[in-house]
Amino acid sequence: MKAFDYDLDYENLDLRKHPELYRVGRGEQGVLLVQPYKSEILPHWRFKTPEIARESSEKIYEMFLEYKENDDFVGMDMARKFLQMGHTRARRYTNYKGGRKYAENGTLSINKGDPEKAKSAEIFKQVLEKAKTDQDYLRMKDEHKEKHEKAAKDAHR
Repeated sequence: MKAFDYDLDYENLDLRKHPELYRVGRGEQGVLLVQPYKSEILPHWRFKTPEIARESSEKIYEMFLEYKENDDFVGMDMARKFLQMGHTRARRYTNYKGGRKYAENGTLSINKGDPEKAKSAEIFKQVLEKAKTDQDYLRMKDEHKEKHEKAAKDAHR
């Protein structure tokens, strides 16, 4: 799998118009770069309380389904990445006070974090599982990789 391409000019690139340039990468790579999706999804991404996490994850999943309806794989994958980031960031706050893994002196934080964030993390995890196991998403992901990522790899040989 080709890693996410951090060398593109994301500030001036609309990946809805140029999906051939998008690389899935690993995990959440590029989640805060890819436009116009970042601007569309980020305002809805929240996890402070379980109630806020539920509302946020449901809205982002609704966006995932809208992207799917519009045959927009990049949008679907970006929504999936925001759901994943909701889970991982809430987990970080669950495990570490203030969400900081390391104290200012560089030592590993040993303080337990916010137990409410564990509930938020679980909410995001459940919605993330729905998104990443969606059969249309999986098919479109394979098609995207075959069409764009494999073609780019072959062109560089």
